[in-house]
Amino acid sequence: MKNQKLNLGNEIIKVLSEGGNVKYNYKQIAAKVGIFDKKGRESVKKILDDFVNAHIVQTAGRGKYKLNPKHLTVQTTGRNYIVGKLSVRSNGMAFVIRDEKDSEDVFIADGNLQNALHGDVVKVLLFASRKDRCLEGQIVEVVERNEKPLVGVIQQHNGISYFVPDSSSYRKDILIPGRYLNEAKHGEKVVVSIIEWAPDSRSPIGKVIHVLGQPGDNNVEMNSILVEYNFPLKFSDEVEREASNIDPRIPESEINKRRDFRSVPTYTIDPADAKDFDDAISYEKLDNGLHRVGVHIADVSFYVKRGSLIDQEAYERGTSVYLVDRVIPMFPEILSNNLCSLRPHEDKLCYSAVFDLDDNAHVHHEWFGRTVIHSDYRFTYDEAQEVIEKKEGNMAEYVLPAHQLAQILRKQRMDNHAINFETEEVKFILDEKGKPVGVYLKESKEANFLIEEFMLLANKKVAEKIGKKTQRQPEPKTFVYRIHDEPISDKLEKFKLFAKKLGYEIKTSSRKALATSFNQLFDETKNKAEYNMINQLTIRLMARAVYSTENIGHYGLAFPFYTHFTSPIRRYPDLMVHRLLDAYLNNKPSVDKEEYELYCKHSSQMEQKATEAERSSIKYKQAEYLADKIGQQFEATVTGIAKWGVYAELKESKCEGLIPMRKLDDDFYYIDEDNYTLVGLHKGYSIRIGDSIMIKVVEVDILKKQMNFELIKNK
Repeated sequence: MKNQKLNLGNEIIKVLSEGGNVKYNYKQIAAKVGIFDKKGRESVKKILDDFVNAHIVQTAGRGKYKLNPKHLTVQTTGRNYIVGKLSVRSNGMAFVIRDEKDSEDVFIADGNLQNALHGDVVKVLLFASRKDRCLEGQIVEVVERNEKPLVGVIQQHNGISYFVPDSSSYRKDILIPGRYLNEAKHGEKVVVSIIEWAPDSRSPIGKVIHVLGQPGDNNVEMNSILVEYNFPLKFSDEVEREASNIDPRIPESEINKRRDFRSVPTYTIDPADAKDFDDAISYEKLDNGLHRVGVHIADVSFYVKRGSLIDQEAYERGTSVYLVDRVIPMFPEILSNNLCSLRPHEDKLCYSAVFDLDDNAHVHHEWFGRTVIHSDYRFTYDEAQEVIEKKEGNMAEYVLPAHQLAQILRKQRMDNHAINFETEEVKFILDEKGKPVGVYLKESKEANFLIEEFMLLANKKVAEKIGKKTQRQPEPKTFVYRIHDEPISDKLEKFKLFAKKLGYEIKTSSRKALATSFNQLFDETKNKAEYNMINQLTIRLMARAVYSTENIGHYGLAFPFYTHFTSPIRRYPDLMVHRLLDAYLNNKPSVDKEEYELYCKHSSQMEQKATEAERSSIKYKQAEYLADKIGQQFEATVTGIAKWGVYAELKESKCEGLIPMRKLDDDFYYIDEDNYTLVGLHKGYSIRIGDSIMIKVVEVDILKKQMNFELIKNK
């Protein structure tokens, strides 16, 4: 009897599982398991009610039942179920994103989110697809809860405390019981972790893990951004202690193991506010007429041993984080700004790439290995630029020939069909409290190119040294590459057709043809109205550069082999490259490829988080800058078009805001996706990406980093 009941229960569960989101009454379920008599139906109803009490089954409307989503499993689901990560956009629209390449995102309506939050890994029941509609589904299970802490403000009302997240991706307030307040007060900005969310509860339960302070304070807001992207605010006492115990003295025995460059003229070129100097350049003219250029990189691996507390911390961070007003270093300051920094007039340990080049910048000989250097001069970019322009000044006899070689290397790279993207970097002028009082565009000049080209050369040659197949090494050893895939094909075809309408031909028959087309397009549109649009759209075509053990080359740079070797103070992959290069130069066996691929994936993820944190700090400063400019008009460029509105960037300050669709109330507007245009149905008024427009600043929410504009007129 017991076995019969168990078997019947399993049959009922199977029916409900296969039905997914379909609701059945007990008679329909009985029929599906082959029971039609009254007594049998009553048995089915009794089992269903037992399942309800056990929270296995849920009641759904009048006399109907469905399986609790938590009990739907992949094994019982078949192909109608997928697993992915939930992404909730700032406008409230939710999608589940799958890992599979080229897979379609799944739209999740608000009523089908269950108790899932942004960032959760979820299982989704797919609905039957309809023609010309995006894929849609319902979340049936939270497979893995996103454990990232949330930043927001504590609100208290009628003795109840709740937490309002800063991010518009989190649309649920979180209840904070008194025992979990951690002395947080009403209106304070805090860090909260979700500790519970019962299936039958409307709100999750959270715990305050850190009180940041008052909203609007610059330090509080910058720390909030770091916490939001899961970067620690400080190093642990244990890590700091380990760093302070490192002996700063360089043993003579260590110098004797290295190639000595201390007598060779050497200099650094960095931003004026830089404290960590990763790289230095040495120059000497050889008796045979060749130019010997040394690219000297701080030997972080000498001081930071693999597996140490410092190393583990650096790996977890992955990178230094550059916010608008501060740098959050990957290593403690004693390393990043002192021991490893290539400061002038100090002996420093380096890992170097040394090249002998002719007057045409062709490399005749290359050498890689550990060195000791002594930097003679610390240039800012402006100081080095002055030497280049005036052709005189400090160390001019060593800067100018290196500059000439760098110019040739740059031309060679362009001739080899590298893509010449031009991006503008905005810098804020801050007062003593961190408030922006002005903005300016950072311009790259010849001094920047000098450093850039030799760093690119070193990165390329190091990757070639390990990655190229040779007779002695037909199978290259495991290595860390910086790879950049080709443009996304469907987006490229769409852009190609659009460019043709504007009178420009994009050839896609080969990588060479495409790169040439892009560079010609940039040149032809440089002083035309469509330049902004062209530049933005081409950047969006490109894949993101990442780290990998699988080398596919770097598409944008047109390098078949490329890595990151030149910044180990601020990027963990560079430290991995130093260690691997040293091991292989000393004939050590290849490392485990799967293990290093995981390291690469983590490094890529942390790099992306750091980029997002930087953008978030810029958005905050932009909102702060515009807060006292409500009602003022500005010239802007359209940067994006979406269902919810038009994005526009102010030309002078580069502040980006939204013209909400509700503000465009003079017509019914639809999006012409093929032409990147918003079109008015009745009046024919159109707005296209790249258009110059006039806007008025109407709303600024500093804490949410949101700026809303109103369209005035077409420029």
